[in-house]
Amino acid sequence: MSHLESHLTDATEQSNTSHQPPLVEDSDPSDADSAYGASINSTISASLTSSVLNYRYENGRRYHAYREGQYYLPNDEDEQARLDMLHHIFCLVLDGALFRAPLFQHGQPQRVLDLGCGTGIWCMGFADEFPESLVIGIDLSPIQPDWVPPNCKFYVDDIESEWAYSPIEHFDYIHGRALCGSIADWPRLFTQSLANLRPGGWLEMQEFYCHVYDYDGGIDNAPCLKDWEVKITEASRRFGKDLKKANVLKQHMEDAGFVDVQEEIYKVPIGTWAKGRKFKELGRYSLVQFLDSVEPFSLALFTRVLGYTVDETKIMIAKVKSDLHNPKLHSYLHFHLVWGRKAGELGRSE
Repeated sequence: MSHLESHLTDATEQSNTSHQPPLVEDSDPSDADSAYGASINSTISASLTSSVLNYRYENGRRYHAYREGQYYLPNDEDEQARLDMLHHIFCLVLDGALFRAPLFQHGQPQRVLDLGCGTGIWCMGFADEFPESLVIGIDLSPIQPDWVPPNCKFYVDDIESEWAYSPIEHFDYIHGRALCGSIADWPRLFTQSLANLRPGGWLEMQEFYCHVYDYDGGIDNAPCLKDWEVKITEASRRFGKDLKKANVLKQHMEDAGFVDVQEEIYKVPIGTWAKGRKFKELGRYSLVQFLDSVEPFSLALFTRVLGYTVDETKIMIAKVKSDLHNPKLHSYLHFHLVWGRKAGELGRSE
């Protein structure tokens, strides 16, 4: 039995990934394609208040002003480009689809909410594809474009605060992506989502589990990466917003009262070591996104929480990136897609 087989014998995982072909190492991992295209340029509406735009600048990065300090990732142009890259990776995982929940059992969803919408790229894509839907994106930062589809709206708000939607404003579909590390109380978020869905409506979470899985023992060639993962996980827990939560979201959703809860787990290689055109493309983008993630995830957590100096943190960042470039490292991530339904039939009162 290979190292991978011995590591992945859990029956639940095997069943959840049966829809995806297995990762197989390629004898020729080279790939000459370019890394990624340009990100969406974002501008900020002049109507927003100065308090929202009074950004905090720290260690060369820009952070949100609204509810300052509740979110440890920056919101500057480099981070926006990374978020757009992550959107592309999720689209590659789903062969271009934006969701997995069976939304059209009772017609096109009329009201859609995106939690922590970031640059708004998912909202705009959904609004373009489904023009009969009103898509609302919520985020702490006003980094979304001005020019958006007419059925797409963005608001600055904190999704961990009390929601103020009236019953007639409830949603047919609520979507969240890459929120691990941003949420302090997942059960409360799911309970609040359930309360703001119409009967028959769906909640879907698309998350990656913040653990680097090892294909063949090559992780021993990346000691700094291993050490960084342990420390950043500990820092996120001290901060109160654990990065490693994707693997328990299904249970939280069921505990909140959702029915027909489903989960799919996708293996996403880091780098072009895996065989197959799709895995190579995924791996190429995944490596670039991971490299671009190390600094924004590290700077605030290591300096504010773990007590590192900026110089110590930057030295660690450089070592982690060097490990990620090691051709002997054959690693991958788990992407968890979880969706569940509010009991009842869409359009009817419970």
